[in-house]
Amino acid sequence: MIIDEIQNISEWEKSINGYYKAYNIDIYITGSNSKLLSKELATLLTGRYTKIKMYPFSFKEFLDYKKELKHEILFKNKLKTDIENLFDEYLEYGGLPLAISADIKDKQAILQDLYSSIFLHDIIERYQIRNIGLLNRITKYLIENTGNLISANSIYKHLKQEKLSITPNTIYNYLEYLEKSYFISKVTREDAIGLKEINNSEKYYLIDSGFYKSNLEEKQQKKGKLLENIVYLELLRLNYKITIGRIKDYEIDFIIRKNNKKAYIQVSYEIKNDETRKREIRPLLKLKDNYPKYIITTDREDYSQDGIINMNVIEFLKESENII
Repeated sequence: MIIDEIQNISEWEKSINGYYKAYNIDIYITGSNSKLLSKELATLLTGRYTKIKMYPFSFKEFLDYKKELKHEILFKNKLKTDIENLFDEYLEYGGLPLAISADIKDKQAILQDLYSSIFLHDIIERYQIRNIGLLNRITKYLIENTGNLISANSIYKHLKQEKLSITPNTIYNYLEYLEKSYFISKVTREDAIGLKEINNSEKYYLIDSGFYKSNLEEKQQKKGKLLENIVYLELLRLNYKITIGRIKDYEIDFIIRKNNKKAYIQVSYEIKNDETRKREIRPLLKLKDNYPKYIITTDREDYSQDGIINMNVIEFLKESENII
């Protein structure tokens, strides 16, 4: 039995439990936000259910779907290979199936409609938000600052400059609502040497990179941060434990862990420039352990050095399961 968007039905948990007891069947229930896995369900079906998080398509799934659709390659930069042009489409429009299958002239409108639907049904209606304008401002701020260090206090200070009547508690609540709707994902920060969590300083990433382009003007967009978002989502799909690292005054984009293994990852759009390369590699050189260290870029040339592996992002997205 498959039931979609079941969270819209009152006391659905009791009905599911009844079906489960009465029939010898597998039951798949799906929904678009964290309300689906309620405390009531956990109580009624303790030990009898498996939670599966679904994400937008990975790049490999994107390629398979494009092949199935038999679409022509939309981006046709003659200086790039076919797979590089396909990656540029994935980078800009993300991995939501409806957006992937649409004509290029419709992609942005579809992403904006999906964005509006998440806001209306999963946040505004569910949490009975009255100050919709404030929620929208906070969300736009998060999108514009994807991959930057943010705290509720920094958002509070930013909005107070606009003379808005707001409290830090309201911001905390709105951030929580955005997370529970699976629109954003939060990553905490740790001291890479002391292994202690650093409070009140985290990064937020979009659960689909397509929302970045569809909500920002061209001048606001930063390809490096968009690439960082893509890498983060891939790590999330593979169930790595992810944190941001700090070592002295420097930052490591991601520290990942799984099965008692660990690796460090920096992300930069390009490191052809000597100064950029030095800046991105410097934090990794300060780490004195022997865990793998990567810098992921769009460069074709390999800039690996001093035990730090430079991976092209397309190679990374194909081999991400094997990096630790």
